[in-house]
Amino acid sequence: MRNQVLEILEEYLKIFREETKRQQILLDYLKNHNEKEIIDWNNFDGHLVASAFIYNRKNQKFLVLYHKDMKCFLYPGGHIDPEDKSILESAKREVKEETGLEHFEEIKISKNELVPIDIDTHNIPYNERLKLPSHLHFDFRYLLITNEDIQVQIDDMELSEYRWVSMEELKKNIGNQIVLEKISKIISKNNI
Repeated sequence: MRNQVLEILEEYLKIFREETKRQQILLDYLKNHNEKEIIDWNNFDGHLVASAFIYNRKNQKFLVLYHKDMKCFLYPGGHIDPEDKSILESAKREVKEETGLEHFEEIKISKNELVPIDIDTHNIPYNERLKLPSHLHFDFRYLLITNEDIQVQIDDMELSEYRWVSMEELKKNIGNQIVLEKISKIISKNNI
């Protein structure tokens, strides 16, 4: 997985050259952690995670889930399992586990389908329920498109509800500005 991540990051930075500084913390992290450590969710230096923004072309809205531990609405995603063959596979598995959704189109920004639309580093605060310390998530974020009204079946262990929200509603979360600019451009450019 580590070599795959380095290849993805190299291709990603060819597309988003302006993000070299933004991705330096991830590059440093990858240099200092081995294959097992980068996906070990008990590695509190941080670890890789995979997620997806789900966009419904029909109603032009995004799926968000209320995360009980984080106490806010987030896009679907989570930890990478050792048996996952790729980060993209992890993102799709997490979407299915958290929402029941299986049928969607992946938006590709590279010939290498594993390259996400965004890579974000963010701090996860202390988790009271699980007694986990604050740590970093290196979040590989994909864009998945659906064309139909779908009944979402949330995983009620971590989640309590879901909503379909507009781009304007998503923009209220300051931490999503970079990825939402990218998504807006993709949707506009591709008439999605």
